Amino acid sequence: MGFKIAVAGATGNVGREMLSILAERAFPADEVVALASSRSLGQEVSFGDKTLKVKVLDNYDFKGTDICLMSTGGEHSKHWAPQIAAAGCVVIDNSSAWRYDQDVPLIVPEVNADAVSGFTRKNIIANPNCSTAQLVVALKPLHDAYGVKRVVVSTYQSVSGAGKEGMDELFDQTRAIFSAGEPTTKKFQKRIAFNLIPQIDVFMEDGYTKEEWKMMVETKKILDPKIRLTATCVRVPVFIGHSESVNVELEHPCTVDEARAMWRSAPGCLVIDKHENGGYITPHEAAGEDATYISRIREDATVENGLAFWCVSDNLRKGAALNAVQIAEVLINRGLLKQKKAA
Repeated sequence: MGFKIAVAGATGNVGREMLSILAERAFPADEVVALASSRSLGQEVSFGDKTLKVKVLDNYDFKGTDICLMSTGGEHSKHWAPQIAAAGCVVIDNSSAWRYDQDVPLIVPEVNADAVSGFTRKNIIANPNCSTAQLVVALKPLHDAYGVKRVVVSTYQSVSGAGKEGMDELFDQTRAIFSAGEPTTKKFQKRIAFNLIPQIDVFMEDGYTKEEWKMMVETKKILDPKIRLTATCVRVPVFIGHSESVNVELEHPCTVDEARAMWRSAPGCLVIDKHENGGYITPHEAAGEDATYISRIREDATVENGLAFWCVSDNLRKGAALNAVQIAEVLINRGLLKQKKAA
């Protein structure tokens, strides 16, 4: 007998991707329910070769539901996640609402799967920020083998990280420019078409943006609180796929060949690193793929035990939907979840 799974926010970019991945990976679910706000009532979403009619989250009874994959935004999550969890359903939340709660595990299965057992404190598990998820997948094997002391990362984040509105704005602005029209700005702070914006989320008092702060705090919680990290997060005119230029300072020496061999055997990583024209991965090629791609591996001679690399991943998959489904798989594979129907 399989599990009963609810996907809250099923009509959004990440929610649709969650449904797609559940079907792709043949998740052991007897029933999958698509949930969204009342304005989406009756809409249809795809689930493998099936079509699901969307139900309203506000009046859905979660008793008998095993897992809720939630992608409804922070404020909605703060309101609904505790209520869903109190009904006995484990919430795997994609928003930032619960990431910094000490009683809620923040999980990337390739990195800290053992911490998932802490979900019993609140019945909630948090998914990290999309840019953090791919970074820690790449850093984990480096940290285990050589000790990561300091990280300097610059991100090049696609507009899908800002939701459907972000993707629509890039499309509409590009079309306006090509038709000699005037591009209008609604979602982003400045024009995104044929441009880039060195701001994601609001500014903090120290001059960093909240997106940059998230990367610093989440990397420490997931990987190691002793790691020092500074980030610059940039929105770029790419529809899907986040890219990161990463510079690390290690405790112990690591050659390029050693790093390449290490990543090739690391879970979740794929190395495409030829020192020739086109011998690397771009976000276009990573779209629709599950892996975190590592390219442009090189030693940094300006610092002791320095290493630099390029890291690319599909932000809707590993950065959000895939990671959430993988967390659910960990719960089931480790026997941490008892089926409601069986009970």
